[in-house]
Amino acid sequence: MEHPGFFERHGPFAIGDLALRIEATLAAGADGARLVHDVRTLSDADANDLTFLNNRKYLGQLGGTRAGSCLVLAAFAPRVPGATTALIARDPYRSFALALTAFYPGSLRPAPLRGATAAVDPSARIEEGAVIEPGATVGPEAWVGRGSVISAGATIGYRVAIGRDTYIGPQASLLCALVGDRVIIHGGVRIGQDGFGFAMGPRGHLKVPQVGRVIIQDDVEIGANTTIDRGALKDTIIGEGTKIDNLVQIGHNVIIGRHCVIVAQTGISGSAELGDFVIMGGQSGLVGHIKVGAGAQIAGTCHPTHDVPAGVRMAGTPARPLKQWAREVALVKRLAARGGGAARAQDDEGE
Repeated sequence: MEHPGFFERHGPFAIGDLALRIEATLAAGADGARLVHDVRTLSDADANDLTFLNNRKYLGQLGGTRAGSCLVLAAFAPRVPGATTALIARDPYRSFALALTAFYPGSLRPAPLRGATAAVDPSARIEEGAVIEPGATVGPEAWVGRGSVISAGATIGYRVAIGRDTYIGPQASLLCALVGDRVIIHGGVRIGQDGFGFAMGPRGHLKVPQVGRVIIQDDVEIGANTTIDRGALKDTIIGEGTKIDNLVQIGHNVIIGRHCVIVAQTGISGSAELGDFVIMGGQSGLVGHIKVGAGAQIAGTCHPTHDVPAGVRMAGTPARPLKQWAREVALVKRLAARGGGAARAQDDEGE
């Protein structure tokens, strides 16, 4: 059965009316009565959807979009496909945030657990053999599979799905998440809170609704007090068999491949992608929207700012190949030693 989603969608809206609400202007000759049913990314949108372009990095996707309408700067309007209605905006990302607010007004805060008369809401589906410990809360329409344990103080939110033989540790909270089988989520983990998204500008910073999900595949382990934000439009995905240490921050729309290892105090910014079997050492970090190829290794305290090819080992800040970094460190050490000797000689002469 297809999952019904976590947020109620409003609309459809006539594109002319929507344009007024989101600080945009229809291109000349556009049909203002055309209906818009949802907001999606450039690659996922179809003729009923509104999309947006705010980052030049994705200009290549604009020509192939099948969206019915697209928010763009005036300079990019000529590049919008003929079947797509251009909506001209001074700040397309701000207008995108306003559009999401119109379609998903309930996404700005988690749905309250209305109607719950006990720790387990009557509408929740708990398979035989699952254990719900005292003090845990399982919200409306949530699913908990056979053999899973929801520990004391844990919160399973509205429509969250937990697979079989999965362990949810004490005081963990899960919102907007679909969790697979044999997953271990340690105490204090926070999954599915909204991502850190704001349309920033001189009038203030407008909160961008986050209407995606967190998908955690089978056999994943997530360490204590790690946080994983839900996606903005797409999903945040943690691939099968991946192991995540304590105190890791994973931003919205991040995709982590299968069997990755993410060590403590690592930060992964929004929309970054990791291939399979990537290793990230402690206190390392990725900027947003970059890709790390399969099998790459990021050393502790290393911070890549550009795509990392598959199989490469990186170190340092800014990141560079491990051998190059090691040569640089050795050279600096030798120079420092020579400089120290010269300084001592000058001191001796001064005496």
